[in-house]
Amino acid sequence: MSTANEALVTRYFEEFCNGRKPEVADEIFAAGHTHHDPSSPWVGSGPGPMKQLASIYQTAFPDAHWNIDAIYSSGDMVTARWTGTGTHHNDLAGIAPTGRSVNVAAIMIFRIADGKIAESWDVWDTLGMLQQLGVVPALAKAAA
Repeated sequence: MSTANEALVTRYFEEFCNGRKPEVADEIFAAGHTHHDPSSPWVGSGPGPMKQLASIYQTAFPDAHWNIDAIYSSGDMVTARWTGTGTHHNDLAGIAPTGRSVNVAAIMIFRIADGKIAESWDVWDTLGMLQQLGVVPALAKAAA
């Protein structure tokens, strides 16, 4: 079972995120999917809001790539440690394009039910991304 669950999560990253196939969301997310992410508290339930969330980053970073660094599963839970990279060429939630590249570390946990992603928790280095874009000063520089 865990192999099938890991394959589902891999589809999330490879087809939905990297492949830029929004229609895959309807296949992999449960209708009542709940997404937990402190940097995106506005994301509602179901596949539609996940399409909107991915589109924000795919648009702002046209070369964005989500790399699975490690994947682990136990029962109905899958954990993926991933790295996101890309170059900021378009508006990102009001942040004008900077032309800067980012490399962002993250961990995402997925709960699988009936062959679909029912719930997800995403914790990623939002502050680090903003610092790499130059819109928030690096803490060491700010303290100096």
